[in-house]
Amino acid sequence: MGRRCDLALLSLGVILLSNQISQANALLKRCYQCRSRGELGSCKDPFTFNATQAENERGVTAVPCASGWCGKVIEGQGSFREDDYDMATQRMCVQRGPSDSEDRCAYTVYNYKKVYMCFCQGDLCNGAVHLRVSTGFLMMAATLTSVLFTVVRFH
Repeated sequence: MGRRCDLALLSLGVILLSNQISQANALLKRCYQCRSRGELGSCKDPFTFNATQAENERGVTAVPCASGWCGKVIEGQGSFREDDYDMATQRMCVQRGPSDSEDRCAYTVYNYKKVYMCFCQGDLCNGAVHLRVSTGFLMMAATLTSVLFTVVRFH
């Protein structure tokens, strides 16, 4: 009886410890970190790596980010064309995001250069383009689907 109780307590301890570890990992945000010039390197768009693939790609890493804010900077000679030899793309963790805490992309001045810069908050959010769907759009789509289903069902 005592042995079963010890085993149950040990199992409970392992479950609680693993829960704490998973919660700590959920709080840790990471950002992709890399830099590419022109057609060289893997940092440019389209960025096709996930966290596992990034570990195997030279020059691309997924780094812990205390602020939780990631960034992407595209610099060039103002044209931002794909064939622009002066173009560079950099992905990184930023110390803090915008004052209104909104994800965004805009032209700005960074390190004394005019660049196109994006900020996002979330784990590895500065990788591939994310589609954001508003709550209003989802509600409208659900209502329209419900109405169409009702019309089709009664006809």
